Amino acid sequence: MKHGVTQTLYSYWDNLRGARPAPNRSEVDPGEIRGLLGDTFILETNGPKDVRYRLAGTRLCSAHCRELKGRNFLRGWNSKDREALESLIAAITEDAAAAVIGINGHTEHGQILQMEMLLLPLNVPGEGRIRILGSSTPMDKPYWIGLHPILNQSISSLRLIWPDERPYFVDGPAKVNPLVPRFTVEGMPMQAQPLPQGAERKVGHLTVYAGGKS
Repeated sequence: MKHGVTQTLYSYWDNLRGARPAPNRSEVDPGEIRGLLGDTFILETNGPKDVRYRLAGTRLCSAHCRELKGRNFLRGWNSKDREALESLIAAITEDAAAAVIGINGHTEHGQILQMEMLLLPLNVPGEGRIRILGSSTPMDKPYWIGLHPILNQSISSLRLIWPDERPYFVDGPAKVNPLVPRFTVEGMPMQAQPLPQGAERKVGHLTVYAGGKS
């Protein structure tokens, strides 16, 4: 996590959840993160392919030059990136993972806005982890931000984080790894032999880095 907004939001979420996989949506108090609200959002999920903005901060909407509430989160990505995001959404909602994603926002003039996105699971009692708390923050603030809308986005890097150092899906019966569907969990000593900090591997056209909070 490189940006202060990402680090602060992650720490807030981590403190809220305590020993649970995720905090409840009702526990998120906007007043406690008021300085971050312009860059934050909440997603509503009805499966990994149906993900929409339920709320979106003013700075985030300004960068896109449109209101994002109600819009499809998966809109504006190429097919490979959309497939990767669908896998991430499944890992977040089903297995309580967190994700940090490097993003390039592209305008019609060929300008590129580098951003860091954070996705964190939220629980709704009786319904499960169907909400996602997130932030999307520019690494720089070029003069044209808010003037030329971001029309599409691409992933430059991603990091899947298991806050408790062990994926929850490992404790259940062997099933498909949500990040790399063609690999199964069975026989993977994920806790005993974690990737060293900073290690990386390729997942399709993307680079996945070993987890960690920094």
